[in-house]
Amino acid sequence: MNSAITLDSIRAGGKAALARALARLEQSPDAPETVALLDAAYDAPTAQVVGMTGPPGVGKSTLMNALIANWRGRGRRVACIAVDPSSRRSGGALLGDRTRLSTDPEDQGIFVRSMAARDRLGGLAALTVSSMVLMRALYDVVLIETVGVGQSETDVVGVADTVLFCVQPGSGDSLQFMKAGIAEIPHVVVVTKADMEKEARRARADVLGALSLGGAGDDGGGWTVPVLMVSSARRDGIDDLVTAIDEHGAFLAQEGRLAAARHAQAENWLEEAVRERWGREGVRRAGDLTLADGISPFGRLAQLRERLHIF
Repeated sequence: MNSAITLDSIRAGGKAALARALARLEQSPDAPETVALLDAAYDAPTAQVVGMTGPPGVGKSTLMNALIANWRGRGRRVACIAVDPSSRRSGGALLGDRTRLSTDPEDQGIFVRSMAARDRLGGLAALTVSSMVLMRALYDVVLIETVGVGQSETDVVGVADTVLFCVQPGSGDSLQFMKAGIAEIPHVVVVTKADMEKEARRARADVLGALSLGGAGDDGGGWTVPVLMVSSARRDGIDDLVTAIDEHGAFLAQEGRLAAARHAQAENWLEEAVRERWGREGVRRAGDLTLADGISPFGRLAQLRERLHIF
């Protein structure tokens, strides 16, 4: 690396500086300068991280456009990560070259990056985690849209503070939602294309019924999952959705919930990183993978790399 990139230099350099920093995260993930940058970002979060998932075709990109416009109208700085299926040949994002989001390229308050899921169908690559941590220190909102297939519906819980699950009326999505595990993932459910009024109301009723089974609509800590109907094209319901996201953020801020959730995420990231690099034997040899308060998983991984480099 020719020079160290710091949070201050990225802030001063705007979107171009962030793009260069993300390139370095990918090219030199283990370099001391990269670890130092991620340590600093991990210690200085400013954004609420919102994860959005749901089946392909449900309208997630259109909803992203509507949310970005709403947040920017409120003066909030927004970073977006769109996780696309991977090309087996190139490793790149298959959809990365298409115009997903109609944002103003001159607006320094919005940054969009498309990333490949790599070798995990629908899952989130390690680069997504480090990129999110960096963006979390620079923006007011980080929005992550996943592929909506495979592992993404569960993986997004490991990176987001607030998870939106999108359901399309008349598609059977609400029945898919009822499958074991899915109903426990979201903090907010969004029924898209609410202009399909009868079908949208039916889908909302189905989701409410699914949430009520086993008490999945209440996480046990006092948060009841709202089920909202939104028409992104008409911008109907977007204000209510932003309010629900804000309310969940306020809920997390109480009683140390946010700090506890992020700490648990960081420990999970660390264990997953060790397993991916060195396998189950590496996890065994690493020993205690818990993180003391204030310790970044990136710095801890660098320490473990020194111990496990022969492995």
